[in-house]
Amino acid sequence: MSENSTPPTTLRKLSRLGIAIALVGALIQLVLGIYYLAMAHSPSPDDLPMGIVGSEAQQAQLTEQLEADGAFEVEPYDDAAALEQAIRERRAYGGVAFAGQSPTLYVASAASPSVANLFKAKYTAAYQDEIGTQVESLTTAGKDVPVATVAALTTPPPVVDVVPLPKADSGGSSLGFVIQALCLGGSIASLALGRLRGLTEQSTLRGIGHAALLVGYAVLSSGVALLAMALFDVGTGADHFTLFWGLALISLAVTASTAAFVALFGPIGSLIGGLYFTVGLIISGSSIAPEMLPRFGHTIGQLLPPGAGATVARDALYFPDASTSSPFVVLGLYALFGLLVIVMSNAAANRTRFTSILRRSAQS
Repeated sequence: MSENSTPPTTLRKLSRLGIAIALVGALIQLVLGIYYLAMAHSPSPDDLPMGIVGSEAQQAQLTEQLEADGAFEVEPYDDAAALEQAIRERRAYGGVAFAGQSPTLYVASAASPSVANLFKAKYTAAYQDEIGTQVESLTTAGKDVPVATVAALTTPPPVVDVVPLPKADSGGSSLGFVIQALCLGGSIASLALGRLRGLTEQSTLRGIGHAALLVGYAVLSSGVALLAMALFDVGTGADHFTLFWGLALISLAVTASTAAFVALFGPIGSLIGGLYFTVGLIISGSSIAPEMLPRFGHTIGQLLPPGAGATVARDALYFPDASTSSPFVVLGLYALFGLLVIVMSNAAANRTRFTSILRRSAQS
């Protein structure tokens, strides 16, 4: 009787477990789906920095138009050379320079192809609207329309790409792939290296050894990333010194912080690596410019290793004049926090075990 009653009970438990897993999986999918769509289903500018060169009247008119809905943050510059330098330093994504009444658009497709295309589309529409208004006013007054004005309606306005994407990365997607590989590889490596903890007892020496392994992996990971990029001619003109140590610090920030959460909270702490990959990448700015994300995503994204890492890598690849101190500080804090927690948690366990041994010795 008991033999016949066991299988149904087991099947019921398995069914309940299966239903629970399915429901949890569906819930995770729902949450991630809402999150991804909320962050990136329709990217739009939010205080996107751009520059303008022109007369006070031109600056005032354009600034009022562009800042009306909070989409752009307009900064005036003295001349086109100053605007170009601001773009090279990534203080502006682009801008307009007037020479009299003739405007020229400046963009940087390497900063974000989508932003450069947005600028071009808005600029072309505004330019043609202005020419169209001139034509309409002339025809209404019964005057002849100059040939140059008619030609302007069918000729694209002048556009200068200050920092273009290289042919080897014409779509600008390489950066996103590199950051994705670093985050995924770092999370897996952190878990694998963490399993070595079970082979020895906790001690200060073991903590130092674990930290050294993570540092060694970070250097190796950076070298492998550069090798993969070189195979496809990506980053040939980059600041390789900054890029190498930047990639290494990205990897170390991911692996060390993940290992630290495991040391503090046990196996469940490994979820932090998964969150970097699933949650952090979409708001990292590696595929969508940070200023094209909702304000919350923009702010949080740059405070996570994928976001800070994407900024460091992009600047090393295409914007050597840009300041990378802030993202380097973010990555350094994650890496330092992780390494300190690893060493100190092992040292604390070692002291606790040593104290217990002394107490037992004294009691005996």
